[in-house]
Amino acid sequence: MDPTALYESFKALENPNVWQDTYIKFYNAWFYEDRWITYFQGLGTTIQVTIMALILGVVLGVLVAVIRTAHDQQRPGKRNPLLGLINAVCKIYVTVIRGTPMMVQLMIMGFVVFASSRNKTLVGALSLGINSGAYVAEIIRGGLMSLDPGQMEAGRSLGLNYLDTMRFIVVPQAFKAILPSLGNEFIVLLKDTSLISVVGGKEIVYFAQAIITKTYEPMYPYIITAIMYLIMVLIFSWLQGKLERRLRQSDRR
Repeated sequence: MDPTALYESFKALENPNVWQDTYIKFYNAWFYEDRWITYFQGLGTTIQVTIMALILGVVLGVLVAVIRTAHDQQRPGKRNPLLGLINAVCKIYVTVIRGTPMMVQLMIMGFVVFASSRNKTLVGALSLGINSGAYVAEIIRGGLMSLDPGQMEAGRSLGLNYLDTMRFIVVPQAFKAILPSLGNEFIVLLKDTSLISVVGGKEIVYFAQAIITKTYEPMYPYIITAIMYLIMVLIFSWLQGKLERRLRQSDRR
């Protein structure tokens, strides 16, 4: 039966039962005036924000992790003062970001640092990327430091400089170890995109709240939003599991 016709027939009833009332509210939240398009508009923005924040977080994380690892692996008596200063800045960055709530960071960026910006969605993506970078840095640093120091020495003995040794020998091995933790961090990042609506970012929650102001019924827009996030997380988890299995197969070979 046509959803609109079924909706009209239920709405004409004086005392609809529970199932009929549920259908009316769901129809208002999803089908009425093609509101499902609004959710997918928010979904597209959510994916864009996640990708931008992911790229920024990985770049910052790798940079900070390499700097801190290089500092920690210096030989006694051969400390580089410039590297020590940069390492101190990186430590402050990681400590501050990991020690303060994501919501507070968003509000500082949205209402203080970029108070005059009209593109709050971009501000939200920037905030998420900076936040994620601190966690990614610690994940990568832990993976790099867990490897046998002999791997670095072997690379240097072959004539490779520090960066080439990290790129061709250390990082590929560390990546396999940190992949599960990185995957979990990226899933958290995807879900945290829902927070940018606090500063006016236009993602799924923002559009769901706009629909709520028209229907005066919060349950179904929020349930639809939750289901959309759940589906995205399940897809990402499946892709992560597939990549992990492929890496395990390459190890056996």
